[in-house]
Amino acid sequence: MRSAHRSALGSGTSRPDTAVLLINLGTPDTPAPRDVRRYLAEFLSDPRVVELPAWLWQPVLHGLVLPLRSRASARKYEQVWLPEGSPLRVHTDKQSRDLQAWFDARGKHVAVEYGMRYGNPSIADAITRLRANGARRILILPMYPQYAASTTATAFDQTALALRQMRNQPALRFVSHYHADARYIEALRRQVQQYWDLNQRPDFGAGDKVLFSFHGLPSRSAELGDPYYKHCMQTGALLAEALGLAASHYRVTFQSQFGYQKWLEPYTADTVAEFGAMGTARVDVFCPGFTADCIETIEEIGIEVRDIFLQYGGKEFHRIECVNEAPAFIDMLGEIALENLAGWPNPVPVPSNDDSAFAAA
Repeated sequence: MRSAHRSALGSGTSRPDTAVLLINLGTPDTPAPRDVRRYLAEFLSDPRVVELPAWLWQPVLHGLVLPLRSRASARKYEQVWLPEGSPLRVHTDKQSRDLQAWFDARGKHVAVEYGMRYGNPSIADAITRLRANGARRILILPMYPQYAASTTATAFDQTALALRQMRNQPALRFVSHYHADARYIEALRRQVQQYWDLNQRPDFGAGDKVLFSFHGLPSRSAELGDPYYKHCMQTGALLAEALGLAASHYRVTFQSQFGYQKWLEPYTADTVAEFGAMGTARVDVFCPGFTADCIETIEEIGIEVRDIFLQYGGKEFHRIECVNEAPAFIDMLGEIALENLAGWPNPVPVPSNDDSAFAAA
């Protein structure tokens, strides 16, 4: 996917001792069923994701879920796979490169890497690369605007696990969420407004609707104290206000339900079916919680949810792309990173031949 490294960690005379590590969910290495199965096995074995006792869940996972789900998921990945690889990895790689360029353009001696919670490149590998290149201080910046134990917390868990293998550990800081940050809301607003401007979106008529679709979680997660639902609702309300949407013209919904337990509602698929049956002329769907387009946005929203809307009588369906590498989003990442790096000693160059002090055991 990428060359040995970007310019900031190249073969020059100095390297950054401060770094930012972007973390996203992950992706299979290829859309082949064996790779999809390996990825799903890692993902669905995380006790933060499936909160069931291992003795109960693992036989079900390996005996029923993986045999049935892997091949079906592989077909979905095949539909969205890009020549460069998985959309999620392609976009996350571009985001990290653009953020590196953002720091470089401002004279900030900060390295940028990315790692995936599941699959490759792993969080451990990303931290090892940063340490080998002289990073003594690392800011962990998950690409999850809304905090959830099954996303943000497990990324922090995996970071801690990676450090357990290191004798000489770096100093760490973590960003837990930015769901209501004004710069994040503005980046979302620009993404939606740009799409509408390009598609000559008329003023909203009585029949038109906008959905802000977030990844779902079991309802029990909110009952246990997870703030994710509240974060999503707040993001949706702030974005609607920024876009000038009346309450009757938008709805916050949740997608990607799995299993038979109750999940956060309302469901995206059920909502578009309802709108289609009502004779809604057009539905626009935007996924504010996904910072990079992936199988859930391209295939699930762009194909499955679209087909449901049309099947139930809807006329026109639009999927608005995620923020991906939008300049306003990269600006937001850079500014949030600098704010969270404040108070650490100013980033200074590390001599390129001074490797001994930073080698990971």
